[in-house]
Amino acid sequence: MRRIVQASTVCLAAAVLSACSGRDAVTDTGFKPTGGVRFINAVPDTAGSGGMDMRFVDVVDNNNAQFQIPFRNNIVSSGGVPPSSVLIEYKAATAGSRHFRVFLDDTLPSVASTVLVDSTIDIVDQHRYTALLWGNSRDPATSATGMKLKLIDETCDPGDKIGLRVINTTGQAIDVRVYQNTATTTGSTTTNAGTAPATPTWTVQPMDISTCLPFDVTATPTKVGSTTTTVTWRFNVRAAGGTTNLFADQSALIGVANGTTSGGCNVGVDCDATPGTSAAGTALTAVIFPASVAGSKAAQFSTPAISFMWDKRPNRIPGT
Repeated sequence: MRRIVQASTVCLAAAVLSACSGRDAVTDTGFKPTGGVRFINAVPDTAGSGGMDMRFVDVVDNNNAQFQIPFRNNIVSSGGVPPSSVLIEYKAATAGSRHFRVFLDDTLPSVASTVLVDSTIDIVDQHRYTALLWGNSRDPATSATGMKLKLIDETCDPGDKIGLRVINTTGQAIDVRVYQNTATTTGSTTTNAGTAPATPTWTVQPMDISTCLPFDVTATPTKVGSTTTTVTWRFNVRAAGGTTNLFADQSALIGVANGTTSGGCNVGVDCDATPGTSAAGTALTAVIFPASVAGSKAAQFSTPAISFMWDKRPNRIPGT
């Protein structure tokens, strides 16, 4: 009997291999409709010990990676550009009507089970979305400054230019001026040549979003000898009608354009272009974050600050 079972098993395996060897036996299931969703924590007066978690609670997918998001998404500065380093990036999420929640992140179950938001989003295949939580949790939800969720369908497509936009998450109206700056660096000394215009590019109301405007693509940074020249679009931010800057002017993400050779590959052919002002087709947002509420669980910052994120990557191959 043992030999019969063994022989039968061998025959079964052979039959399976034979059945799977033909081309007709392979079924192409295609790609599952998918969109991209990212989460921004702009709430200055509350958090768990680890910040906040955004989770889809209907279907488990890759977007459940958006956890431990601190207030301001952890702004850092690199090369004079301040991006937020913690997951202001799109994560794949199955298309359709999706149910999600935002929780406090904490090691204590009683805190980690606290639901700040319970909502749904209709995700369309190949669309990109931003889930922005802003306002004060301690203020009434019905008030202008109360904590609210904003879902943004990111549609800015600047074509062969770049698109720039501002999200004002503070409680005051702001004037934002954008201007082109040329920075010349020799050794450790940098000289800037650029001046903010008299007229604001945008006046953005409290907890509001500007239009996305097209701007010219800046030149790829060049180096001659020990001198590096970098052209950027810089942002100057003041209280609406004011004359004092809320913080030092900052340059938007520079990026790497298609056609640039970098790290042994041709960007846009062998490797992807990096979103930024030097890469045509890029859409960028400057997020203006408020100061923290002193003594709250939110990460503590005494002044407002700016952070840049990309909304749309440049096309991999120009003209496609």
